[in-house]
Amino acid sequence: MQKEALKEGISIQIVSAYRSFNHQKKIWNRKYKQYILEGFSEQQTIAKIIEYSSIPGTSRHHWGTDIDIIDNARSRPKKLLIESNYTKNRIYSKLKIWMDKNASNFGFYLVYNNNPTRKGYKYEPWHYTYKPLSKKMLEEYLKINIFNFYKNSSIKGSHLFLEIFLKMYSFEHILGVNLEILN
Repeated sequence: MQKEALKEGISIQIVSAYRSFNHQKKIWNRKYKQYILEGFSEQQTIAKIIEYSSIPGTSRHHWGTDIDIIDNARSRPKKLLIESNYTKNRIYSKLKIWMDKNASNFGFYLVYNNNPTRKGYKYEPWHYTYKPLSKKMLEEYLKINIFNFYKNSSIKGSHLFLEIFLKMYSFEHILGVNLEILN
């Protein structure tokens, strides 16, 4: 896919791929502390974090099947992974157009599209999954009882991960993906 994109002057670069549980936990705990310091309640903090970030143990990046990408042929803006970078006539818009047209030919699909009926994480025009592997990983993941996993956890706010919350989170965030990757 990278070779084909290069033919059109697009240099696909992965800026995030596999992410360990501990790495995701550091991201989560950092954001948790930040939002609490900003005056958010614990519930508001969790809601704010899960707009874009996964609870450790639930990230598709843990599977090694998902990537976040930029166009390395363009100069890097201060903030890489923001939606506006991928919109019309912006720094990564050429990459986005190319990926929309070609990514599925290589088995890659946008995970969190901008379909207004999709639940879960906000639109991420940089986040792709390799469907031939990720579909199998999702099937296996759904067999896990994640509620038991978070008992006595060192993840900030995990005492609020009640069974009803985790069921809703799984439905909206784990399954709240581009329908093309579920079929």
